[in-house]
Amino acid sequence: MNNISQMKIEKPAHEIFEAFVDPEMIGNFWFSSSSERWEEGKTVTLRYEEYDAQGEIHIVEIEEQEKIVFEWAGNHLVTITFTQEENGSTIIGVKEEGFDENDENVINELVDNKEGWVYMLTCLKGYMEYGVNLRASLVK
Repeated sequence: MNNISQMKIEKPAHEIFEAFVDPEMIGNFWFSSSSERWEEGKTVTLRYEEYDAQGEIHIVEIEEQEKIVFEWAGNHLVTITFTQEENGSTIIGVKEEGFDENDENVINELVDNKEGWVYMLTCLKGYMEYGVNLRASLVK
């Protein structure tokens, strides 16, 4: 079972891709901090200051400006795609796999994760298109 979210952002794919992999940029729309630049084969520590939480992801695959694949939460595989459109905008796709369809809480887990992906994509759109850090209001 998997979870899919998408959003159109009025910026080129190379700029949006860089926002994910650059530890100086990611705090403007997703995690508070990233331990290092995202590169294939690396394990990166991500921190959420507002939730006093951190965790690790393992970068499985990177195709510059096209795709990032990482593992997290044990058996979950996330694929983020960057589809450049002719007009200069980009469709960002997020596919998360690894949900156990036999788990009695699978629907709640799918909905919870979907909300997280939509929140991240909304913050990414605000940051990339308008230079606004929507996460900043959450951090005390």
